Amino acid sequence: MVATPEKLEKITSTPTHTDGENRVAVLLMGYGEVESYEDFANYNEQALNLLTAKFAPVPTWIYPPLAKLLAMFDLHEWGHQHGNFISPHNAIFEKQRAGIEEHLKEKWGDRIKVFKAFNFCAPFLPEQVLTQIQAEGFDKLLIYPLLVVDSIFTSGIAVEQVNIALEKLANEGEHWIKGQRYIPSFYNEPAYIQLLRQLVEDKIQHDLIESCLPSQIGIVLMNHGCPHKAKGFTSGIDESQALYEQVRENLINRYPLISVGWLNHDTPLIEWTQPNAQLAANNLIELGAKAIVFMPIGFATENHETLLDVEHIIEGLRRKYGDVKYVQMECVNDHPEFLKMSADWANPQIEALLNEMALAVNPSLVSVHSHDDHHHSHDHDHGHDHHHHH
Repeated sequence: MVATPEKLEKITSTPTHTDGENRVAVLLMGYGEVESYEDFANYNEQALNLLTAKFAPVPTWIYPPLAKLLAMFDLHEWGHQHGNFISPHNAIFEKQRAGIEEHLKEKWGDRIKVFKAFNFCAPFLPEQVLTQIQAEGFDKLLIYPLLVVDSIFTSGIAVEQVNIALEKLANEGEHWIKGQRYIPSFYNEPAYIQLLRQLVEDKIQHDLIESCLPSQIGIVLMNHGCPHKAKGFTSGIDESQALYEQVRENLINRYPLISVGWLNHDTPLIEWTQPNAQLAANNLIELGAKAIVFMPIGFATENHETLLDVEHIIEGLRRKYGDVKYVQMECVNDHPEFLKMSADWANPQIEALLNEMALAVNPSLVSVHSHDDHHHSHDHDHGHDHHHHH
């Protein structure tokens, strides 16, 4: 697949870099979001393939019809209620990329460049972007999943796609990648936790403190929903839970009514994290909340879950509890402080990549290390069986 050049940022100088130039490509990874409903069934199918396959007892032939079915439900939500919603996700993600790059260039100059890849959206699929990274002469890669603050699970999809692409883009002999680093998640970064607390407090001061007592303000802190059983993959519950506990701890002395609310993809046959955001809000209202603040903490970038799903939840609550005030907050998105902290988290990894010895990896050696154990040599034929212990 060739990246369509007119869609990608122009390559400013013809790369004349020699291999020894030691430059780092920072690869920010998000889901990407289709902007028209027509592409949505297809997006759903790819998402099901990558995500559901890891936790559902579902045979693969079911994906296309199931994707269409899910898309039908979504059309109802997408078309009727939201005037053919266009997701702002991709535009926000580009602002995040540009802002993080600006901070990093102040420190590293042209030794770094920030690229974005979307799990599900051409022309920024990982393989397309890595082709460009290789063409521009970068030899070190920092993999940086930015959208969801949960786990090795969602981020694992990013790594899975990067690995598939790097296998296709391997040259004969030595691999062109001379160094790799990875930023798994920022669920426990104090700066992120502080920023979330600050945003919630500011919103309450601005919108609610004149009409409600602090004990009447319910706060639903929304995490990315996780399946309880994921075929042995770590599914992100622990990280998400830890993030929630820390944000809650920062707010609870002032605002006692706080609950986690999971934004689940309620697929059949799967047990999801509870309470979901709707139930969480219900519970807080039962405890006397006159206002509910919905704050996404498990997503760094707006997407149809934080927008459509939450709007949908609020519509349902309004019908049941009409006299409660509902406040829907944004993700951190391109908040200047968030862009700065995201760059700060990358700095030590970039420094390590620029300073450490270059890797010399020859992919053709993978089957040679067997000690007279000749059936090792065909292991690599089963790349998709996931029976290797990673």
